[in-house]
Amino acid sequence: MTLDNRDAALFRERGFGLRIGFGRRPAVLVVDLINAFTRPEAMLGANLDAEVAATAALLDAAHAAGAPVIFSTVAYDDAGLRDAGIWALKQRGVTTLRAGTAEVRVDGRLPHRAGDSLLVKKYASCFFGTDLSSRLVAMGIDTVVIAGCTTSGCVRATAVDACQYGFRPMVVRECVGDRSAAAHAQSLFDLDAKYADVVALETAIAGLHAAASDSTLTHATPVA
Repeated sequence: MTLDNRDAALFRERGFGLRIGFGRRPAVLVVDLINAFTRPEAMLGANLDAEVAATAALLDAAHAAGAPVIFSTVAYDDAGLRDAGIWALKQRGVTTLRAGTAEVRVDGRLPHRAGDSLLVKKYASCFFGTDLSSRLVAMGIDTVVIAGCTTSGCVRATAVDACQYGFRPMVVRECVGDRSAAAHAQSLFDLDAKYADVVALETAIAGLHAAASDSTLTHATPVA
């Protein structure tokens, strides 16, 4: 989908799309790259092979830079899906997200280290009804580098909430995907205009490495 260039021009003229920029302490948040979403044949699935591969590169950089990594999944424990609330009335695919099943496991193609965290959520935003904000504050995080799916759903909701909670959202273009190309393009346009910086993978990796270098210099032991 190609967005109308007149929209982009109007938004620029009105002062939208300013750069937030990386802070000094980023964390990587991988939103719902679980089997239920990354297997095309699944009810909620789409072909996200390219996004998974790009996210793997992002995670390699995060691990090398010592940045915290948090994966999220959606999982329901209640047999009657009461913990899904009315969301279960809106989309039938929610019924496939049962706790303890293969569907809710993080895609095995993504590199995972022992120090990485897993966040279990019930709704779209990684912040809603979870302790994510407390985790980030406790670690001194000021920037959330976001990968995952779907761009128009859980990624968008998470980026908006990150902004509202005072974290700098960096949505990595190559690392987010959607079932709908139109929804994906429109969501990236709107996020970049109002709530987040939509950045290239190489920019995100450079930001992670720059923060690591800055942290090393900041916390270096003075020479006697």
